[in-house]
Amino acid sequence: MKKRVTIFSFLIVGLAIILAIVFQTKEPFEVSGTGNPVLAKDTQTVLSNKTWMLTFTKEFKKDSINQDESIYVTDKDGQRVESKLELSDDYVIVSPPDGGYDPKKGPYELHISGDIESVDGKKLGEQKNIKFTAVEELPTVASKKELNKLFTAQLEQMEIAQRNSRGFFESSKESTVSSEDNDGASNADMGASEAESAGGGHSDTNVQVQGVDEADIVKTDGDFIYQATDQKLKITKAAPVEKMTVVSELRYKDFSPYQLFLDGDQLVVIGTFWDEKMYSGGNSKVAGEMIMPMYDSTKAIIYDISDRSNPVVQKTITLEGNYVSSRKIENHVYLITNKYADYWILREHPEADLRPRISDTNGEEEEKLEAVPYDGIRYFPDSTENNFMTIASLDLNQIQDDAAITTYVGSGNQIYMSKENLYVAVPNYSHGPHWTHNESTELYKFGVEGTSVEFRANGSIPGYLLNQFSMDEHKGYFRVAATKGQTWDEQSSSSNHLFILDGGMNVVSSVEDLARGERIYSVRFMQDKAYVVTFKEVDPLFVFDLSNPNEPKVLGELKIPGFSNYLHPYDENHLIGFGYDTKLEKDQWGTRVVTNGVKISLFDVSDPTNPLEKHTEIIGGRSTHSPLNHDHKALLFNKDKDIFAFPITSYDENDKDGSYRLAFEGAMVYGIDPDKGFTMHTKITHQQENTLYEDWENMVQRILYIDEHLYTVTPKEVKATKITW
Repeated sequence: MKKRVTIFSFLIVGLAIILAIVFQTKEPFEVSGTGNPVLAKDTQTVLSNKTWMLTFTKEFKKDSINQDESIYVTDKDGQRVESKLELSDDYVIVSPPDGGYDPKKGPYELHISGDIESVDGKKLGEQKNIKFTAVEELPTVASKKELNKLFTAQLEQMEIAQRNSRGFFESSKESTVSSEDNDGASNADMGASEAESAGGGHSDTNVQVQGVDEADIVKTDGDFIYQATDQKLKITKAAPVEKMTVVSELRYKDFSPYQLFLDGDQLVVIGTFWDEKMYSGGNSKVAGEMIMPMYDSTKAIIYDISDRSNPVVQKTITLEGNYVSSRKIENHVYLITNKYADYWILREHPEADLRPRISDTNGEEEEKLEAVPYDGIRYFPDSTENNFMTIASLDLNQIQDDAAITTYVGSGNQIYMSKENLYVAVPNYSHGPHWTHNESTELYKFGVEGTSVEFRANGSIPGYLLNQFSMDEHKGYFRVAATKGQTWDEQSSSSNHLFILDGGMNVVSSVEDLARGERIYSVRFMQDKAYVVTFKEVDPLFVFDLSNPNEPKVLGELKIPGFSNYLHPYDENHLIGFGYDTKLEKDQWGTRVVTNGVKISLFDVSDPTNPLEKHTEIIGGRSTHSPLNHDHKALLFNKDKDIFAFPITSYDENDKDGSYRLAFEGAMVYGIDPDKGFTMHTKITHQQENTLYEDWENMVQRILYIDEHLYTVTPKEVKATKITW
């Protein structure tokens, strides 16, 4: 075994040396515009309120940019267009004129002087130009020819990127099933995120925004427990505890249930589904040349469960594409999917139909898959994502009505939803050889009312988002935290930013360049405050004051070992951090950071200028992990009942040989007191005694409560435990 480790170590070191040579090579000084390469010859289409974000591969000399001569916009007649420049260290924002670009005065041209100079003396060289036309609304795809033209352009850019990067990178990124389990939380809605909104009778899912429900693998109404697991839907009668029994179990063949919504006597079951007919669709001639994934579509089945022992299908919606996320506001359900466009087919089959297909049937009707009509597809002009995003919204009170379907080309895989608005974050990368330095994020805002989802505005920020925790809406403003750059890149170190945008998605203020060389690990917005954790070797917790949207500022900072990748409010003066303890290890190749058990922290933020880590609890050793490290819905928190519970798999270190062995798998239930800290109430396991390895079927996935009992849910069974503290 030691010999294998040594050989593997040499391979790792060799790869590290190769990457170091690639990434530490002296870079040229280059610039890129959001969404598309600066050197593109084709005229781009942008929205009329387009804010150009020009990102540079290096920090530039600000005095080398003349506000009037270095960067400016002209209309079709060559006349200067009024625009405003905002300079940061490595990017420039070019804001549109008041009222936006007039589509009638285009095409426009953005001019970038070659005399702009980096801090190390490099110049851009020749002048760069971006030609663009402006439209007031998201453009609609009118025909197959226009749609395929969009993807042919993407294909060409991908090939350019492959040549420039010499095969090290792919410029096209496929969005897959998102760990939407990383949703963020707006503490304007802190009470709901504590998962105790059911009046004490039973727990609810730990959600992001009060009144906006999130689908999960387990739901309860206080009488029954509903569970999606192992290609099954299980309904368990939970009370009385002595007579707990499974009243219904539906097994599926080609459908794997993933998440659930519960609304009175209706149950929405969302999952993945694959069918050869759906996959080949309109491209049956080329289907044989495709690599077919196991799952390629998302299905939502709505059941009438007035008789829990006999669920009856009311409606089935099938959307070609991977499941991204879903939300429920009162009786309205919103389902979002991403369909990767197989645009590479266009090389050999330019007439291929790339559109996603959908089906909407009532009752037990046979599903009929139909392509989304071309005039029903809009596209985000700036996006480099090669996906179709489909939003299906339905009214559970009008279940016989067809779901409202909207489809967009150029989608992202991060969303945030309030009661009134849906926000989509779309990552953008330039296609030059140094694209990793030039990432930015386009933000699209949609108004939501009933089943209507309509585009409202868009904006842009530098950097990329961690997850939904990075986004928040509060008092008409949209707040977002982002990391720019990569922690491993010593030539252009990473930095972290917080931006505030108005209702029109214009950046009104920011706090930038925090924690150079680190990246964001967690974010929590709490009304007029925000808490951001960054990490590389130690964990800085930053406290932001956002009370004045025009002047956000950092009030305090705390540096401690380890990091929190989930933050949860305890009360207005205390914050719970859940993450990992870390330690530095030295070997013959240097010092590295390793995780050393799961860590829970209670932060005292009563004085925001001096945040304190008041109490800590470290569980297990290396390899210890919990679903809560990446899925906020795994948490059961109720302050009144003094419950902070989560599933966990804990490992202890063997003192003799340094190996790690299973110590515990199951639910840990803590109490939290701001003065006394963490108290272990109980540990609940479904595993057999003295087991060496955890049995998947007996692993606790969720903990919930009904009245005076905790219920631990595994794929195999549900167990009730009396609350005695």
